[in-house]
Amino acid sequence: MPSQRIILGIGLAILLAISAASIGLDLKSQYDAATVSRALGVLKKIPDIELLLRRAESAARGFALSKDPYFLGEHRNASEGVPAAFDQLIEEIKDNPAEKQLLEETKALAVRRVEISSEMIRLQTAGDTAGGLALMAQAEGRTTMEKIGVNLDKAMAQVRTRLADRYTASRTTRRFLLAIDLAGTVLILILATVLIRASGRSSRELQNSLSATQAANESLEAAVAERTEHLVAAHEELRHSTAVLQNTFNSVAEAVIVLDARGEIILANEAAKKLLQYEPGMNVRELRRLSVAYHADGVTRLTAHEMPSEQVLRGEPFDEQEIVIRPADGRDPLDLVVSGRPLRDASGSISGAALVYHDVSQWRETERKLQQSQKLDAIGKLTGGVAHDFNNMLTVITGTTETLVASLKDMPTLQKTAAMIDQAAERCSELIQHLLAFARRQPLHPRNIDVNGTVLDIAKLLRPTLGEQIEIDSILDQEVATSHIDASQLANALLNMAINARDAMPNGGKLLLETRNVVLDEAYVQDNPDARPGAYVMLAVSDTGTGMSRKVQDKVFEPFFTTKEVGKGTGLGLSMVYGFVKQSGGHIKIYSELGHGTTIKLYLPPARGQTEAPAIAAAPPLHGNETIFVVEDDALVRNFVATQLQALGYQTVAAADGAAALAIVDQGEPFDLLFTDVILPGGMTGRQLADEVALRRPGMKVLYTSGYTDNAIVHQGKLDPGVLLLSKPYRKSQLANMIRRALKGA
Repeated sequence: MPSQRIILGIGLAILLAISAASIGLDLKSQYDAATVSRALGVLKKIPDIELLLRRAESAARGFALSKDPYFLGEHRNASEGVPAAFDQLIEEIKDNPAEKQLLEETKALAVRRVEISSEMIRLQTAGDTAGGLALMAQAEGRTTMEKIGVNLDKAMAQVRTRLADRYTASRTTRRFLLAIDLAGTVLILILATVLIRASGRSSRELQNSLSATQAANESLEAAVAERTEHLVAAHEELRHSTAVLQNTFNSVAEAVIVLDARGEIILANEAAKKLLQYEPGMNVRELRRLSVAYHADGVTRLTAHEMPSEQVLRGEPFDEQEIVIRPADGRDPLDLVVSGRPLRDASGSISGAALVYHDVSQWRETERKLQQSQKLDAIGKLTGGVAHDFNNMLTVITGTTETLVASLKDMPTLQKTAAMIDQAAERCSELIQHLLAFARRQPLHPRNIDVNGTVLDIAKLLRPTLGEQIEIDSILDQEVATSHIDASQLANALLNMAINARDAMPNGGKLLLETRNVVLDEAYVQDNPDARPGAYVMLAVSDTGTGMSRKVQDKVFEPFFTTKEVGKGTGLGLSMVYGFVKQSGGHIKIYSELGHGTTIKLYLPPARGQTEAPAIAAAPPLHGNETIFVVEDDALVRNFVATQLQALGYQTVAAADGAAALAIVDQGEPFDLLFTDVILPGGMTGRQLADEVALRRPGMKVLYTSGYTDNAIVHQGKLDPGVLLLSKPYRKSQLANMIRRALKGA
């Protein structure tokens, strides 16, 4: 009896330890999730601060160029937002002294940078040109901005390092707590076995005692009765303790199953029933038929020899072996971390096994989404840089072939060949524009538009495009807000999604277009790290087609990825939609099931004010006699542009970079328009060159050109006010039109 009480006391202590470990694991998971969320928030806010500084700097320059009071208000709004943004960021990292000190130093630099730009505006407003030049000569603003950029990059690096450290610490803690759970479970099972055996011995002793009493003297009845009372009390105590052990065992968050030496399941908790779909009476073979098990990669199936139950019954203990199971009933796959220990009898032989399953699916899904977002961002940066060089070459090719086609009128065969080259170059240009859309480097022209009206207009065009076998329906919320986006890009996005839906329904089906106002909350953002909380206009395109697997969904936004046959798709449609939505400040989400169809939801930024109608401008004349100053680092493009402009009647002056251009300006060379590439070598962008020229020649007209826009003249996905951009590659007629617009000041 005393020994049983000792065993029960030990069992209860172990159960308390297991419960404490489970609670600790849960609290640790919640704390890590909150830490990751705060760190991701910090990583989002640092670029926002840098954007505010860029806005203030851009507004100051805009005022220097145009003296437009609009830029004073823009500068004031951006400048006033800088300290508050820093204060919010410093509050979020106040528990990290080094990061807090770094950001407080950066805040002081940012305030100083705003003071410098404010002083420049004040001098320009007062007409103190000499004072403005002296202030620029000090270069304090540029030096301060460089320090700010270095500090912010350092701050982001420190936050990422803290995230990595937190992940490592969390993994170590999780292993330790899971080991405690497993060890405790094994000890409980051993104690339960001992108790059961002790109970059996007590029962046998009782039977023997009763038999002896019946055969012996009735004088022993009192002693037998007393013994019986003790045994009944012991059984009741054992039953109560067993019930406590069973309830505690079932409250453990991890799924636990216990096997005998033949693989029969002799014990399983409630979590095992929910997670593994275990039903009482099942053995391991029946449980395996409910799902298919894979290695951690989710691709390679586990052989029978590699199954966790087989390993542990062979006497091979293991910890935190990650597997993926795909339920046969179509439920989502589960990422599980499994630990196992063999159970041995008194002789040391294996008498069974204990397995503990921990569900890490949510953690892996969050990790996968974050990696996917980072991968798409990296591909976008690479694509933007490559597109810049390709557009330089295509500018020369398209312009030259256009001239060849026009000059070979009397040679039809050669003219046809030149026309084929021209068509191929045009297709290359379209591909590059799609890549720039994905890379978020296309210049957008957003305005406040009626989303419902745009959807209805596109739906009319879709009917002949999709064919009669596709039924088009719409559910448009009449109260849906207007959206501040590029209307033509939205139309292209809708067309691309509709064509993809048609290809997914070769035998016909239904296409549904839906709009409504939605709010993405913090819970949604935690599951979708690339989204931001707030109000959006949701536009959904749904089809009843073949659907997509999870593997395809993970790659569907990547450039050139397609499931269509060779020659039936470029793989740029959805990547262009992705880039347009992200550049517009929105969010995109795909929901799809194989055999049931696909829904693509675009979350577009809402707008304030009335919708706008696009302005229709009269076509300007194509020729002129002014002097154009061409600044282009690529010699082929520079010579080509000069030749084209001269053919249009203009005089030209040319330079390869900002320093050479300023030297020509300082020599007094006259010209009527600065036509400059945005991306220039030597550390000076086209925008910076234009600012310097404006100081020397106030009121000088400027036309920019670029293979991609970066952020020199584009902020928040749209061109800065008053900026004219001619995107490469361009035709001779486009060059002529934009030159006249720039000279006219339109």
